[in-house]
Amino acid sequence: MEKFTLLKSSMVPLTVENVDTDQIIPARFLKATDRKGFGENLFRDWRFSTDGQIKKEFTLNQSQYKGAILVAGNNFGCGSSREHAAWALADYGFKVVISSFFADIFKGNALNNGILPIQVSPQDLQAIFTAIDRDTTIEAIVDLEDQKLRINAADIVVSFEINDYKKMCLINGYDDIDYLISQKEAIEAFEQKRA
Repeated sequence: MEKFTLLKSSMVPLTVENVDTDQIIPARFLKATDRKGFGENLFRDWRFSTDGQIKKEFTLNQSQYKGAILVAGNNFGCGSSREHAAWALADYGFKVVISSFFADIFKGNALNNGILPIQVSPQDLQAIFTAIDRDTTIEAIVDLEDQKLRINAADIVVSFEINDYKKMCLINGYDDIDYLISQKEAIEAFEQKRA
């Protein structure tokens, strides 16, 4: 995984609430086991009509919205536990998802795939949506080490929680196996003591 310490980016708003993993990546696209290529089908049924035409009214199809931060409505990632939802978001280019609530399994899958889910209060979420509405190019700064989200142009500063282990993994670019490999010497020393 890529190391994550500081991200500066504009934001993409998705004001829809209760977005389930089948809306993030429909089940018919779950045939592959490689993480690559899922981004092209992210929010497929919202981005494209049944005949493959682009739906211009959908946020991700509007050129004024760009960036590596998705700002989503309450209860993002509910429904099934498919890890492919995190794969699709990462493959599309999102590194952070902000919402006022995440489904637990989605949150874990996101963290395991290098995406930082930032949970904010409903009031802070509304303030962020309002800031984007006023200026589609407004920039957010996500500081993982300080656990702060800043949108300076809108005077928004929000602290966020993250599990210490997952924070360490993101900062170092580790998945769980990378972390174990990083502990190889300590594990070998422990094994030698037991022998």
